[in-house]
Amino acid sequence: MNFKRWISIALAALPLLTGCDGFWQNPNSSNSNSGCTSNCTTASSGSFYILSNATTPQIAGQYFSSGALKSISGSPWTAPATPYSMAIAPSGKYLYVSTTAGVYLYPVSSGALGSYAQVSQDAAALAIRPDNTGVWLIEAIQASGGVTMAAVPLSSSTGLSSGTELTATYTVSNAAVQNGAIAISPDNMYLFVALGSGGAIAVPFDATASSGSNPFGAAATVIPVINSGGSALSVAVDPAGRLFYVGETLANSAGNSGGLRAFNYTTLGGTLTQASGSPIAAGGLAPRAIKPNGAGTFVYVANGSGTSSSGNIASFSVSGSGSSNTIASGSTATAGILPSSLAIDSTGIFLLDVNASGSPYFDSYTFNSSTAGKLDIQVVSSTVTSPMAIVPAP
Repeated sequence: MNFKRWISIALAALPLLTGCDGFWQNPNSSNSNSGCTSNCTTASSGSFYILSNATTPQIAGQYFSSGALKSISGSPWTAPATPYSMAIAPSGKYLYVSTTAGVYLYPVSSGALGSYAQVSQDAAALAIRPDNTGVWLIEAIQASGGVTMAAVPLSSSTGLSSGTELTATYTVSNAAVQNGAIAISPDNMYLFVALGSGGAIAVPFDATASSGSNPFGAAATVIPVINSGGSALSVAVDPAGRLFYVGETLANSAGNSGGLRAFNYTTLGGTLTQASGSPIAAGGLAPRAIKPNGAGTFVYVANGSGTSSSGNIASFSVSGSGSSNTIASGSTATAGILPSSLAIDSTGIFLLDVNASGSPYFDSYTFNSSTAGKLDIQVVSSTVTSPMAIVPAP
């Protein structure tokens, strides 16, 4: 069997893991090391939540206090069924979890989760996220020969469904929706979903659509994988609105390892172009999560290297404006086995990572005060097992 195809098949056979940017980010945070000293061992963070697919699926709530990892009172909380994905409302008042039994909401009060309630009955919403206004809950659902996008209108007072769910289905050959791999542009006008060997898709979106009107555009942009046998595992969007990213297997220049593709956002709807330097080697076999910093000057990629080898978090610098941008490789930091989800906490001090196969299950990093973009490894933990996703409170 062709070596490249063997790698792709082996990676595709791994359990689908959450890996994307797709979570709301505090626009007031620069995600730099806000007042943090060189090693930040005394720093405190905002709250964050880890979705676990252990024997008893659950959500753990944690935070850093004076450099020590702490649990939120009442944590962990049981998930209603086998989970796929997790996201948090822009207000921070509601945490959403998609499962094999549908999509559920947990109210959030002082960091603690309340009793869950069902938002939709969609049992195959593999990736979810609220739009940037909190008016809609977006779902990416596996469809025969493509992907179905669903938009659930939300009540501002309860976070639950307030009307009829609206859908649009897009035909994409070989589409396989990746768990949690959804992102939205900062202007709220495009949704991005990773579709495995089907590549990625950019779907036009109108958050201001009137009641009962479908917010999804008819003409989506499909981005095929760059090399035959490759698989799009993750997506993300630059908060500055310059670039959107796709992480693929077999997408480095040699076509035998993972690659990061950086596309100029302003060219969507026309002739799509990539940043100078893209595609660029992602740093491992499987780029399962992508996280830009708040200023968009650096982007971090969580790379897996198989089920028995440690992964890494690779950093890339980003410069330019409009449709003229450049991406370049930087340093890497070690991670556990199969890193699968990245987040930056609300203070902008910590980059957080969870590893599906452990060693450890959780990594935290701070941003080096001397070398821009470089990560310093801080606290690691294996308290929460089999993690799928990590989401920060805004």
